[in-house]
Amino acid sequence: MHTSLLHHLVKTINTKMKIIREQVQLIQFLLKIIFRSNLLDQLQSKAPSLEEPTELNFQKFQVDELPIIEETEKLDFRILLAEYKAKHGKDLKPVQRRNGKQVPSHIHCPRCDAPHEFLYDNNGGKGQYSCKVCETNFNIKNRFAKELTFRCPHCQHTLSHIKTRKGFKIYKCVQEDCPYYVRRLNELSSEARVLFEQKPHEFKMHYIYREFDLPFTDLTCNLPSPIETVVDLSKIYSSPQVLGLILTYHVNYGLSAEKTAALMYDVHQVKISGQTIRNYARSVGAHMQPFTTYYPYQLSDQLCGDETYIRVLGSWNYIYFFFDAKNKIILSHRYSPNRDTQTAIKAIYDVIRHYGKDIPENLNLVVDGNPIYLLAQQYFQRHGIDFDITQVIGLTNEDPVSKEYRPLKQIVERLNRTFKANYKPLGGFGSESGAIAQVVLFSTFFNFLRPHSALEKGRIPVQLEELNQCQDMPSKWIKLIQLASEFKYELPAR
Repeated sequence: MHTSLLHHLVKTINTKMKIIREQVQLIQFLLKIIFRSNLLDQLQSKAPSLEEPTELNFQKFQVDELPIIEETEKLDFRILLAEYKAKHGKDLKPVQRRNGKQVPSHIHCPRCDAPHEFLYDNNGGKGQYSCKVCETNFNIKNRFAKELTFRCPHCQHTLSHIKTRKGFKIYKCVQEDCPYYVRRLNELSSEARVLFEQKPHEFKMHYIYREFDLPFTDLTCNLPSPIETVVDLSKIYSSPQVLGLILTYHVNYGLSAEKTAALMYDVHQVKISGQTIRNYARSVGAHMQPFTTYYPYQLSDQLCGDETYIRVLGSWNYIYFFFDAKNKIILSHRYSPNRDTQTAIKAIYDVIRHYGKDIPENLNLVVDGNPIYLLAQQYFQRHGIDFDITQVIGLTNEDPVSKEYRPLKQIVERLNRTFKANYKPLGGFGSESGAIAQVVLFSTFFNFLRPHSALEKGRIPVQLEELNQCQDMPSKWIKLIQLASEFKYELPAR
């Protein structure tokens, strides 16, 4: 009995040892993968990789000119019924339902407001109707689409709504006798024509227009991006002097929250946690946002814009900067998870808002080759706001336009590098609010506190008399917070 028990015990031990050896081999294999892929360094460091995303080129597409926009004339079915009676000597009778299918009572004609009694059901209850009074055809799903009609500027035919994307609709001229289509077809080489016949989807041959679902009134909302805070500045335990020191180290010198906390203790004997510093920074950013965004800056005629990257929750997001290259003032710092047209529209509005109703006739914005800026220009043209967009494409001066305006493009790229150098030691951000707050603080520091060597005598871009009376940088931060509390602004009506 003892022999069988011993044999069973040895067998169990061998089985366990086999499992342990297999696990050791698996661990060794995983360690090789970690060391070869440099993953260990990334796990040990909170800082994101200094390498920027590799495949983030914007999708290049051609932006066509604006379509012909016609507003549908609004009619009154009562007047139309009276005119019918005067002309024919009898009333226009409601629709007789011979098939027994009724039109719901809540449906009215979008053009003349005729009730359901005068509406035909065109496709057996699938949503398409025809008005007997004004002879308008419409669909219940988009019955208000008839308020505007888009026509091709080349052949004057009505554009067809072909796709709906997040934030915009795509309209296309489908006429094959359209001069635009004919010209594009004739420009194809014999090789390209063969490829076009095989893969027509790879060619842009028809006129296309994108309508964005962004009401102009949405641009006049109070703040570009909300910042969620967890600390009330009026109730913090730290003194104003301590808060000023924290902002000086954390924002001016780009130190991480942990290094700022260590410095506060090692130099000033103030014990504070890194998380508290992050909470303070977010609250100050939310407090300063209206002041930095709506301050009445004096603008020059040298305005440029560009996007740069920012790391949030381990992913690359975008900051849209617009910059007065002559006066060295950041005019817009819009944040977005995506590189999209709607954010470009909002960033440009941050610039033109400073002009109120007196937008210069020669207003010109210098940007890169991203087509979203041309789409943004079209959006404003539809709302009666005209300005020029100059695109500097590539890294070399291939044309006179690039040669003339490349210095402005290089200036805004230097701003991007300055921003990256300031934020990278922070190790990225764990929330959108933290990222937005840091961008606001950087813009506030850049505009109101940072001397610039390109300006006369290295002066600060926006000089405030109240700050000149402060003896040190912490006092200037506290004075700025006070000025932001007293700042009153009104959004210009358009």
